[in-house]
Amino acid sequence: MKFTSKLETGTFLKRYSRFFADIDWNGKKITAHVPNTGSLRGSAEPGSPCRFSVHDDPNRKLKYTLEMIQHKEGSWVGVNTATPNKIVKEALHEGLLSHWKKADEIKAEYKITPQTRFDFALTFKDKKHFVEVKNVSMVEEGRALFPDSVTERGQKHLRELIRLVGEGHTCELVYTIQRDDASSFGPAAHIDPAYSKLFYEALEAGVKMTPLLVTLSDSEIVLTKKLLPIK
Repeated sequence: MKFTSKLETGTFLKRYSRFFADIDWNGKKITAHVPNTGSLRGSAEPGSPCRFSVHDDPNRKLKYTLEMIQHKEGSWVGVNTATPNKIVKEALHEGLLSHWKKADEIKAEYKITPQTRFDFALTFKDKKHFVEVKNVSMVEEGRALFPDSVTERGQKHLRELIRLVGEGHTCELVYTIQRDDASSFGPAAHIDPAYSKLFYEALEAGVKMTPLLVTLSDSEIVLTKKLLPIK
């Protein structure tokens, strides 16, 4: 996914009211939209370098969007939770992974029930393969972790995926790890023990877990084929 223009660089000052961040940009304080409902645990450190996009849409309330924050150890961390679906959509259509190739149809926002929809549904002849995408921005001791706050929505998705596998469908959770300093992946049991329990139940039931590293720069974000082991 290429940005329409190169990202600007500033200094992250603080996040507040969840969706706002103050940034120092060449000595001027600006306010940017933070498209992330999570805690940004371990990433949103005041004084960190950050990258943000600039928009000229007159209908936008804020002209700037926070895209990345640099971790104190050097890794850039993608914080925009709209990015994962965009890069996974590109990867699905390109057939990045072997089991995504030759799909007859790829549909986004596929409704399962009146209350639940999954990010993508791939059709192979008369069979469906459901794909749900999650953003990962937290790493502790080299292990990428999800979620960074309690997610009842994520728990519901796991229950639905388990049910669909039981009905004979194939299902997959793609965890896009928006940083390059992780060597393994797993659920954050110390943050959301219920999600962690359901994660392993889903894995045992046959839900495919696909944690993939993402590369980030000031001009583009790319989903790689580098699959992290689950630990």
